[in-house]
Amino acid sequence: MTSDYPEFVHPSPAVAAFEEQPVSHDDLVCTLISEDQLHRRVAQMGADITRDYADKDPLLICILKGAVYFMTDLTRMIDCSLTMDFMAVSSYGDAHKTSGVVRIIKDLNEPVTDRHVIILEDILDTGLTLKYLARNFHGRGAASVAIATLLLKEGTQAVPLDIQYVGFTIPDAFVVGYGLDYAQHYRNLPYIGVLKPELYAD
Repeated sequence: MTSDYPEFVHPSPAVAAFEEQPVSHDDLVCTLISEDQLHRRVAQMGADITRDYADKDPLLICILKGAVYFMTDLTRMIDCSLTMDFMAVSSYGDAHKTSGVVRIIKDLNEPVTDRHVIILEDILDTGLTLKYLARNFHGRGAASVAIATLLLKEGTQAVPLDIQYVGFTIPDAFVVGYGLDYAQHYRNLPYIGVLKPELYAD
């Protein structure tokens, strides 16, 4: 199940080179990952988690708000006993670059002591937030902590991080849709696209 971080630069099931698809929104440069590609890859991730956690009753923790779509689709593809909880953290605000300072806005309702935790994140950029959360859950007594990220942004990681499940490796671009936002907009797009730089330029 576990692989070392450097192996995830180009994970074999992930998309490392994208064919730009027709632009379906005026604010996008291109559509990066289609609705069908998302559904097929999330189903594969669900099958992997089913295999790895069949007898562990994992606790899946959704990082709000971006991972909600991912969580909803992924859990329907996991065929084993599980529980879910939600946590809200902030390191971006309305900016397009992380501040590096992680703040817990909403904490968990479920205890993680002796639980096999899977953190569900929409996108892994610097890795600072996920590094902080993994350390936090270990400190609370979790039996194990795994990370499942829908997107891994290539070449932007600032810390070494052990990642168990990756949906897609993507270029270093600002992406929105399928839960990902800019200033709380674009989350409801059913696909993932690249936002026009002039819309978020400083």
